[in-house]
Amino acid sequence: MTTQAVDEFAPAFEGASAGYVHAVDLRSGVEIGHGADEPVVLASVFKVPVLVELFRQADQGRLQFTEQVTVPVAGRTEGPFGLSVMRDPATMSWRDLAWLMMSLSDNEATDVICDRIGIDSVNDALRDLGLFQTVLVGNCRDLFQSVSVDLGLPADTDLDAIDVTDPAVADRLRLVDPLSTSRSTPRELTALLGLIWADQAASADSCAAMRRILGQQVWPHRLAAGFPEDDVSTSGKTGTLPLWRNEAGVVEYPDGGRYAVAVFLRSRRHTQKDPAADSAIARSARVAVDALREITRATAQPGGPPSSM
Repeated sequence: MTTQAVDEFAPAFEGASAGYVHAVDLRSGVEIGHGADEPVVLASVFKVPVLVELFRQADQGRLQFTEQVTVPVAGRTEGPFGLSVMRDPATMSWRDLAWLMMSLSDNEATDVICDRIGIDSVNDALRDLGLFQTVLVGNCRDLFQSVSVDLGLPADTDLDAIDVTDPAVADRLRLVDPLSTSRSTPRELTALLGLIWADQAASADSCAAMRRILGQQVWPHRLAAGFPEDDVSTSGKTGTLPLWRNEAGVVEYPDGGRYAVAVFLRSRRHTQKDPAADSAIARSARVAVDALREITRATAQPGGPPSSM
């Protein structure tokens, strides 16, 4: 199916430096996009392919999800949530670590998983799934260490003391450059989500478990904000770095409509909080899904246009 360009994305992205979006009807394959094949910074959306490889390794018997893992306090990766800010040792299963990684975007839980499964294995899985534009260059710890290197600071520098909202700082960081950090394209992210929803990213049981975890993300301010109806569900993963606000997920309607959506926004603002950018993600996702649903309705009418318009 061909990708349809939608003029309404322009006002949805108003105020942003650049916006990239791709959405696909998972039943018909009809697509809509704007900059859908442009490289984008994944930020924490990189945790989706990490989740996929974790489940694939469990399918292969290379780890047991119920195995208990003790996470010490020393050496924990920075982050605002979860194990990253807890003050005592914690013991839990790989399955619960996966939940923390996705639902809270817990950086320490992510790095414990990455250390176990290996970033190279995640990249191998992506190639096996036919996703050649999606590349991970490291885990959360690696991204933070790159900040010190890029700014010429000692490795043990307290990054909390660095004002990454300062343009003179943010613009020097590799982690905001899609060609220098973990990256993908909006189209490849919706493709990966489509594989999870079609039970093709891993075993059927593993894909069902991944869908459940993705559906339990706690952040309602981006993708979910565009679909406030009680009977419409959203599943997804956010990503946030200086200049970048992202979310990739699936929107499901009670009539059976399922739409994978990936929105990546490069902001003009160097701020930690950017509600205007969050709202732009919600609006653009809604524009895309509404357009796909309109195409579906049109093709369902006698004499309607073909679904691959």
